[in-house]
Amino acid sequence: MVGIIGIVTIFVMVFGGYLAAGGKMGIILKSLPFEMTMILGAAVGAFLISNSMSEVKHTMKDLGKVFKGPKWLHEDYKDLLCLLFELIKLARQNPVAIEEHIEDPENSTIFSRYPKIVADKEATALISDTMRSASMNYDDPHQVEEVLEKRIDANMHHALHSSHALQTVADGLPALGIVAAVLGVIKTMASIDQPPEILGKLIGGALVGTFLGVFLAYGLVGPFASKVKAVVEEDGHFYQLIREVLVANLHNHATNICIEVGRQNTPSHCRPSFSELEDALKAVKQNAA
Repeated sequence: MVGIIGIVTIFVMVFGGYLAAGGKMGIILKSLPFEMTMILGAAVGAFLISNSMSEVKHTMKDLGKVFKGPKWLHEDYKDLLCLLFELIKLARQNPVAIEEHIEDPENSTIFSRYPKIVADKEATALISDTMRSASMNYDDPHQVEEVLEKRIDANMHHALHSSHALQTVADGLPALGIVAAVLGVIKTMASIDQPPEILGKLIGGALVGTFLGVFLAYGLVGPFASKVKAVVEEDGHFYQLIREVLVANLHNHATNICIEVGRQNTPSHCRPSFSELEDALKAVKQNAA
C-alpha cells in the first residue's frame, strides 16, 4: 500500500506541479509513445543482455516485494524461536529421535506446526543441516559458525541481484533519455525551414526524452531497486537468527539461553517481548506434553 501511495504521489506532484505552473500536457502526450518506446525498449534490451533468463525471472518476481514488503513478520519470528526451542530440546533429550525431523522436515510433526517456515526451503535446510552437524559431534562450533556465515552471505548475494540489476537500469536510463532527445534534435534539424511554432513543438518533443529518462531513473526504477534491497536485507535477519540460535546451541548453552540469544538478535520491530515469547513457549511445552 505504501508503495502505491508513493507512486501516486510522484505522478501527482510532478505533473500536477507542471500543470499548475501553466504547462500543457499536449506536447508530452503526443511525444510520449515514441519516446517511451525508444527509452524503455533500449532499457529492456540492455537488461536482457546483461542478465540470464533465470535472473530476469528472479528480478520480475522480486518487483512484487516493493508492494508486499518483507516476507517474515513478527509472528514468523516468534514461530521460528518456538520451532528452534522444540528441536533443540528434543535433540538434547533424545539425539536419535531428532533425526526423523531434520531428515524429512515436510513430514515432521514438529515442523508441520509452522507451515510458513516449512515452505521456505532455505530456512528448513539451514536448520536441518546445522542440527545434523551438531549430531555429528563437531568439536569446533566456530567452524560451523563460519560455514553458516559464508552460506548466508552467498544466499544474500544471490538475493540482492535483483536490486543490483534494477539499479543498473536506473543508472542507464538518463543516458538513454539523452539518446532519445538527440534523435529528436536530429528530427528537428531536418525541419529547420519550418516556422518557429512548429520548431518549438519539435524541440519540446525532443526534450521529453531527456525528461522521461531522468524521471524514470530517479522517480521509479531507482526507488524500486532501493526498496527491493531493503526488503531482502530485512528478510535476511530471519536466517541470521537461525544461525545465532543454533551456534549458541553448539556452545552448549541452556536451551532457554539459546532462544533468548535469538530473541535479542531479532529486529526491534519484529522482536517478541520476553513475556510474549515465554507464553508461546509454555504453549509449546503443553502441546508437546
